[in-house]
Amino acid sequence: MMRRVILPLMFGLAGVAILVSLGLWQVQRLAWKEQVLAQIDARIAAIPVDLPGVPDPVADQYLPVSVSGELTKDSVDVLVSRKQIGAGYRVVTVLKTDTGRRVLLDRGFLAEAARGLPREVVTLAVTGNLVWPDEVDGYTPAPDAKTGIWFARDVVALAAALKAEPLLVVARSDTGDGIEPLPVDSAAITNDHLNYAITWFLLAIVWAGMTVLLLWRMRRNVA
Repeated sequence: MMRRVILPLMFGLAGVAILVSLGLWQVQRLAWKEQVLAQIDARIAAIPVDLPGVPDPVADQYLPVSVSGELTKDSVDVLVSRKQIGAGYRVVTVLKTDTGRRVLLDRGFLAEAARGLPREVVTLAVTGNLVWPDEVDGYTPAPDAKTGIWFARDVVALAAALKAEPLLVVARSDTGDGIEPLPVDSAAITNDHLNYAITWFLLAIVWAGMTVLLLWRMRRNVA
């Protein structure tokens, strides 16, 4: 009898050990991800600085900045949807800074019904964060030339179309014209490690239960 159960017992224990180790690995990844998110949140909320002369998309991601200048008429609306509000647009406008640079300014959310209203703000000082969003994939439609609507914040493409630096400042202060700021935060960064850990631990329990059931049936058949 012992010889018959050794192989399934070892197989069952090995499976449980592997699944538990995967669950523990996800717990470690969860702690690491929470630390990363805390660092991002701290960076986002730090004291704003001047625009860097040569911004780096990696080193300067989420960098808080303060900038002032004149809004130009070079602007596009990026289609977006918000929970409990519905469809609307992110207003991305070229800001000509006091030093003569042309940068992209994401002013925030504008409801669909307000898109045709005049925008009167010309000069402003704004605080925000530098962001290079990763919103474009193989399914993202090209901008609609007739309506001027874009479907993602592709910084390089926006800069080329609006003749500006490939530099996007997402406003966290109000820029007027009824446009609601959509400040940068870490909420959109995926953190599913807890769910993965729970899944692996549940699979380990199921695997252990199936092993016990198999051994019980083998013993019963012998008896």
